[in-house]
Amino acid sequence: MSLFVIFVSCSSNERRSDNPNLVDIGVDLQVSLNLPQFNDLKFPGNAVYIANQGNLGIILVNSGNNFLAWDAADPNLLPNQDCARLQIDGLNAESECEQLNVYSLVTGQPMSGSDLVYQLYPYRVVKSGDIIQIYN
Repeated sequence: MSLFVIFVSCSSNERRSDNPNLVDIGVDLQVSLNLPQFNDLKFPGNAVYIANQGNLGIILVNSGNNFLAWDAADPNLLPNQDCARLQIDGLNAESECEQLNVYSLVTGQPMSGSDLVYQLYPYRVVKSGDIIQIYN
């Protein structure tokens, strides 16, 4: 008798789209590290906000080991709230709502409150020379 084991896993697309608060908006963006507004990204531990992409913008991070991109919308709030756009605080991001929600920009995980269900909404990142491509 043979026993077959099947492992079921979610694709990265399924993990990104299971949040009912955020819309899966198509993103395909190239960022040049040679532009002055992205100069901080040449140094580990820095993050920049990029407007007009995703739900409420994108936060691009140089974690030291690689580049990470997160949607700037608080994943535990509806993006139509004025306070739902995350603000960069070092390697953390936080909302400015009544309840302060804090997330790690390195792991995407919530850092405050046990009632936060969703982690940051990630985008794929590929670095080639001084160009960073962000997409989903």
